[in-house]
Amino acid sequence: MKIRNKVHLSTTVLFIVLLILVNTAVYFSFSRMLLETELEETKAEAERIASEIVKAENTSTAMELLRAYVPINGAVQIIRETGQSELITAPGQEKLRGFSDEFYSRETADLRDLAGEKTPFVSIPVIWTDGDIVSLQLTKQIESTYQNIQLLQYILIFASLIAFIPLFLSARVLSEVMTRPIRKMTDTMQEIKDSGSFKQLDLSGQSKDELYTMGETFNQMMELLKKNYEKQEEFVSNASHELKTPLTVIESYSSLLKRRGQNDQELFNESVEAIHSEAVRMNELTQQLLSLARHEERWKVELQPAALKDIVKGIVQTFEKTYHRKVHLKVVKEAEVSADKQKLSQLLYIFLDNARKYSDDEIQVQISKNTEYGIIQIMDKGEGISEEDLPRIFDRFYRVDKARTRKNGGFGLGLSLAKEIARATNTIIDLESEAGVGTTVKIKIPLSH
Repeated sequence: MKIRNKVHLSTTVLFIVLLILVNTAVYFSFSRMLLETELEETKAEAERIASEIVKAENTSTAMELLRAYVPINGAVQIIRETGQSELITAPGQEKLRGFSDEFYSRETADLRDLAGEKTPFVSIPVIWTDGDIVSLQLTKQIESTYQNIQLLQYILIFASLIAFIPLFLSARVLSEVMTRPIRKMTDTMQEIKDSGSFKQLDLSGQSKDELYTMGETFNQMMELLKKNYEKQEEFVSNASHELKTPLTVIESYSSLLKRRGQNDQELFNESVEAIHSEAVRMNELTQQLLSLARHEERWKVELQPAALKDIVKGIVQTFEKTYHRKVHLKVVKEAEVSADKQKLSQLLYIFLDNARKYSDDEIQVQISKNTEYGIIQIMDKGEGISEEDLPRIFDRFYRVDKARTRKNGGFGLGLSLAKEIARATNTIIDLESEAGVGTTVKIKIPLSH
């Protein structure tokens, strides 16, 4: 069953149940109110008759008063303590005979069953003309009241049946309103599937309700998918381009070796060196791509307490020997951090290598800490990065200076890899740079507590 039909059916059933409950409550409340009113009126009549009996001088006068005050639809009865009774009924109310044969010493008023209907009954103790206490009892039929109750029942049933029509239609409209954004979203998804484009929902003119929020979330998701798709296309294109260059070089030198390599030792050596160099570059590129393709849970991070000074000092010494570049290390405050030594070393090598490539002056490294992090600062006075390039430097394959980076063997993946390592190890990277002035990288590692 479609959601629209489910909403329509459930809403209709709910409204019908509520309507029946409300009408039932109205029926019983109104019926009870009418019967209580009849009882109060009967009680008032009985009290009026009792007050007149008290004024009577003899028994005959009292009986005449009783006959005069008998309701046209009721009966009056006098019962003594001995059980002796005298009954006076209105014409045509013979079925009220024998409605009571009990003497009541106290005032009593209630609704009693008589011939299947509730009948008001009132008993009031009265001093009779001979000085005895008798029970003055009054009852009456309330057929007109029951006719009104039955009429109310017919009216409520008829009104309920009439209300079912607009109720059914309104439930249908409600289901349409509730499911319209869902249908629009489904149609948009189908259109995206058929066309391959990233289309968004038109939310103009809609109220800011939960359905609007759902549509807005859908549009945000489409925008995110579109950006990721574009980045993926750019990534594949750049990766293909990067692999194309070394493969072309390898193919060219292989062809030379095949044609003249056996006869020309110099060409042979040159070709082998070029092929080896490009193979190394391809291997490096492949390893970086594989590292970037990992999910965070697959990095196998092992965080352990470590002295930040010892880690950085070892890396700086190795770096100086490898690249013959002077690195000045300054320790402002020593720090004990929670880090993966191998991943932190890889992170430092990426930024030290960038500083080496883009500056010729001495590289400065500084260690300090605050209340939460141990901080490593790597500073160079090289080319720097322009303001427009700064937001994109962590994007894959993005190069600030394509000619310079290609000459130095870079692929534009180092900073992307650094970003992924930092995310996996709870490390924060802040990079500040100014074109022509230099670059400062701050690496913040959580302290070991």
